[in-house]
Amino acid sequence: MKSLRIAFLGTGPLARPVFEALRESPHHQVVALITQPSKTGRGHHQHENPLIGLAQERNIPVFQPSRIRDAEHATWLKALDLDLSVVAAYGQILSREILDLPRLGTINVHASLLPRYRGATPIHAAVLAGDEVAGVTIIRLVPKLDAGPMLGVDQLDVDAHETTGSLEARLAQLAVPLTLRVVDQLAMGEAQETIQDETFATHVGKLTKQHGLIDWSKPAIEIERHIRGMQPWPGPQTVLFSEGKAPLRVSILQGNVISLSPMTEPSSQQIPPGQLRSESGRLFAQTGDRQLEILTLQPEGKRAMSAAEYLRGRPVKPGDYLGTLAIAPQ
Repeated sequence: MKSLRIAFLGTGPLARPVFEALRESPHHQVVALITQPSKTGRGHHQHENPLIGLAQERNIPVFQPSRIRDAEHATWLKALDLDLSVVAAYGQILSREILDLPRLGTINVHASLLPRYRGATPIHAAVLAGDEVAGVTIIRLVPKLDAGPMLGVDQLDVDAHETTGSLEARLAQLAVPLTLRVVDQLAMGEAQETIQDETFATHVGKLTKQHGLIDWSKPAIEIERHIRGMQPWPGPQTVLFSEGKAPLRVSILQGNVISLSPMTEPSSQQIPPGQLRSESGRLFAQTGDRQLEILTLQPEGKRAMSAAEYLRGRPVKPGDYLGTLAIAPQ
């Protein structure tokens, strides 16, 4: 099998284990890491990009172009004499010229069972939809978003309490042997391509902080999925309104859809969405169809805590409810 010179393009958590595996491959050589520019957060601290440290450990050159589509970047990429580029959660669109530079082209590690969930947020989408199965598809990149022929696919069962973060971590591990297998097949000239069925294609876009806001008028099952789907980012957010107190932003971290007995369950038609009640150290919020028990929450500026802990410090008063305040777009 011919050893391949590989450029790896990636940034997010999905990328790390795939990059590590390619870095350690005895058959191939990663000659460049291309990752997003470092971001500066509050207090002017740069957010750590673990891929950079992993590259530096093996003296792999690191490039962080702010806009890789600019023509100038094709020049130094061409100088790398690449056999293959591997993309995983990179976060930028590649030009046709850059896609075609490597001898064997460019492949992408996509965290969905394509053609379902093309786009930026396939893992969020799987959790929000309540999918029982999720997966990873390796495709050849073409100019049309996530529409290239499939080179390999693998799947796993989605846990009922899965968050986007936990599912992403598991899919990242699933992607490792799949990616290595496809890379080896390409090196040996044995890769098989399968064209995607366009009739089953769906698309998911990028998220903003605004998407994290909880709409309490929706059915309880959709809200419970929303709570899991918005973790770790953009975060499932709501606001507690209580007479005589300033509105308090709260993250709802865990909830459970309940169905009380007919003798005790108030009519959902009589209770406005978001209305709170507590009972024996338990906290409940009315939704569009039934009640959701809030199990874990995090008031702004506080640590995450159980509902019982929260209620000991701030009991629910008549009229307390959860709603929304606008969040500045990000």
